[in-house]
Amino acid sequence: MEKATQVLLLFTGGTISMSEDPSTGALRPIDFDRLQELMPELKDIGVHIRCMPLLPFFDSSDVNPDVWEKMALIIAENYSDYDGFVILHGTDTMAYSASALSFMLQNLSKPVIFTGAQLPIGMLRSDAKENMLTAIEIATAYENGHAIVPEVCIFFEDTLFRGNRTTKKNAEHFNAFHSYNYPLLAKAGVHIKYFRTNIHYNDHEQVLVVRTRTNRNVAILKLFPGITQQTVQAILNIPNIRAVVIESFGAGNAPRKEWLYEALKDANDRGVLLVNRTQCSTGSVEMGRYETSLNLMRAGVLSVYDCTIEAIVTKLMCLLGEENSTEQMKHKLSMSICGEMSISMHG
Repeated sequence: MEKATQVLLLFTGGTISMSEDPSTGALRPIDFDRLQELMPELKDIGVHIRCMPLLPFFDSSDVNPDVWEKMALIIAENYSDYDGFVILHGTDTMAYSASALSFMLQNLSKPVIFTGAQLPIGMLRSDAKENMLTAIEIATAYENGHAIVPEVCIFFEDTLFRGNRTTKKNAEHFNAFHSYNYPLLAKAGVHIKYFRTNIHYNDHEQVLVVRTRTNRNVAILKLFPGITQQTVQAILNIPNIRAVVIESFGAGNAPRKEWLYEALKDANDRGVLLVNRTQCSTGSVEMGRYETSLNLMRAGVLSVYDCTIEAIVTKLMCLLGEENSTEQMKHKLSMSICGEMSISMHG
């Protein structure tokens, strides 16, 4: 295994890039010089690290497509100069940002690794150091001149996940993320063990394609027992709405109400894209398996199989930004663009 030497470290904010004020206890952003003081190990790992802050720093709760565009463009502009990219990001929306970049940066041949922390870097029991150092090691892991993990990923605690398969599962523990429907890409212990059959490899000759245009006119309709016609109509008739993610029960089921079928069919006829994902953490939508999903099929709702909510929301935003026709959209929604969903089991 070879070790590349050039990494771009992108600061965006979040707990990992904060330190505690000793007098007030308040968290405040730190610069790279302060980071090096807190992490002298950075000077000993044999990697040239360039730090680039994405200013102004933001709480990850404030992330939006403009931020994703900035990240993608920074990576694109510096792509030829660095072997890998590490993005320090708040945990709350990290899975959304990683999913978005997986769609914006196509034909990747270099690692883009998101990481963060549950405790600030200056605190005694912080998980920040281990997360950052291992993310840098993964971003510089090469073999025969090629990156071992040329994907947009999330590294957290001791695990490397495909970014667009990941969800934040815990607000308190260090193992904050999980990939419910796709196996791990790597596990870090004394050594980092890569599960290469789970890693997606593009043709090395392909050129990076960057698509940063998005359309935010996407909504989520989460079904629940007793949901009213007024609630459904309010979401399906939002002005300028282009797509609605229906979070259904179990394997893709919904109440057998005629008014629900009529409302969905009307929206579909108006050109609103309707997609169906399960509320379950594990498993997949299987339209037609039960009678309770037949009305959704009849109304024109599409299955997105085992997509995470983070992946399907960002996929819709990115595809809508490309101004695809409705038929093109439906075709691309039915296929896996960058490993975001499993469709082979549904033949």
